[in-house]
Amino acid sequence: MHFALIAGEASGDLLGAALIPALRARYPGARFSGVTGPRMQAAGCESLASIDRLSVMGIAEVLPKLPDLFRLRAELVERLSAERPDVVIGIDAPDFNLSLERRLREQGLKTVQMVSPTVWAWRQGRVKTIARAVDLVLCLFPFEPKFYLGHGVKAVYIGHPLAEELADPLSQADARARLALPDSGPVLAVLPGSRGGELARLAVPFAQTAALLAAKLPGLRIVTPIAKPSLRPVMENAIAAHAPGLDWRLVDGQSREAMRAADAVLLASGTATLECLLLDRPMVVAYRGSLLTYFLLSTLGMLKTKHVSLPNLLAAEAVVPEYLQDAAQPAVMAETLRALIQEQPARDRQLAQFGAVREELRRNAALASAEAIAALLDR
Repeated sequence: MHFALIAGEASGDLLGAALIPALRARYPGARFSGVTGPRMQAAGCESLASIDRLSVMGIAEVLPKLPDLFRLRAELVERLSAERPDVVIGIDAPDFNLSLERRLREQGLKTVQMVSPTVWAWRQGRVKTIARAVDLVLCLFPFEPKFYLGHGVKAVYIGHPLAEELADPLSQADARARLALPDSGPVLAVLPGSRGGELARLAVPFAQTAALLAAKLPGLRIVTPIAKPSLRPVMENAIAAHAPGLDWRLVDGQSREAMRAADAVLLASGTATLECLLLDRPMVVAYRGSLLTYFLLSTLGMLKTKHVSLPNLLAAEAVVPEYLQDAAQPAVMAETLRALIQEQPARDRQLAQFGAVREELRRNAALASAEAIAALLDR
């Protein structure tokens, strides 16, 4: 058996790395190849290209990368058409993967999209494209398969692999010890994003927020995980200019340890918000996109959901404060974080909702995915 996996960013690398051993257990000796990150390669997937070529987000942000994306798509179509894997599995990155999957499906290959596009949130007309592109959609969230009913798309809810991965018993005290943080005293984790564009827009307001919070909470310590070395100077400059003198530590990676160690988390909207929920940490979410992206999403009514963070989309009620674009004001965010750290009712309201979501998402996603793919092959 030959499985081709096309991952689009770090979160897709995690999903692919979990799926590979589940498929290998069912198909011993299977070959895996595709667009990979380091975790997928460690799991035994041959790399045809790096996920770095696909790691781009936003409408305006993707434009400069279009020529390389078109080249990569053409290269993959040519190679996979010749090799004819048993299944092509696109992992997230729907704008790239769906067009690739449609071309390959037209040539008789079976195609699977792992991680449903957020078609339920915006650009709902894409469901027609999905129907043409894939034989199966593997959905990480329980509300997604219902959307596909009546659209001729086979969709299966598999749960979220992070729900199992982040169920380990590492305590807050253990996490603080790993980061050389003291056992007592308030700690804030600040995660302004893993992409250069996110960090460029959020580093300054996040640094300003931390400075205001430190004035309210004497002894506050702050920790920020840096996704890659090239992003460190951006955060260092923001801290030096807007939060000098604070006890602020930058660590390489270790985002989960940083969140576990914290009393509250300030972070950019994205997959990290789901990780924060699964780690049972109260949070404040903010995001600033490019002006063009924000205009297209808001002014033209392309966004169909009231909230953008995954915890608010998954919980029975929206409990996570969201501050988007101009609403991401440091004074407001600092006060909200202070309440989460000092006032138990504010914390409890979030954490009560998080527990129910964690239980719903624990479905052994990798095994469920392998079973759904095997059923597709059997058909």
